[in-house]
Amino acid sequence: MGYVRVLGAVANPLNHDLKLKVDFLVDTGAIYTVISKTVADKIGLKELGKRKFKTGSGVVELRVAEAYLIVEGGGGVTSLVAVSSDDEMSILLGVTTLELLGLQVDPVVGKLKPLELLIL
Repeated sequence: MGYVRVLGAVANPLNHDLKLKVDFLVDTGAIYTVISKTVADKIGLKELGKRKFKTGSGVVELRVAEAYLIVEGGGGVTSLVAVSSDDEMSILLGVTTLELLGLQVDPVVGKLKPLELLIL
């Protein structure tokens, strides 16, 4: 299947006019969406604390903040995001954000599609 990339935006949850267009790398193995500190600072995100995350190279502690996320021109959702100090890494769109947006990856075509929403 390869990589799934989607266009979107990251905005300040209190002022959606403060936003940046981004190219998300969809990562269904990541629970959190991860953005860079540069993006967080440019749109004025407020740190809510720090959390530890397990990565392929070990455990790291990252800041967390609330952000308003818009994907593929559709609706948006406010979600917690992890903030990485590594500006070189891709902006990751995690599975929790995907589910909040009602989206899932279609592995056959490598694109996002609507998720069947369940209330059980």
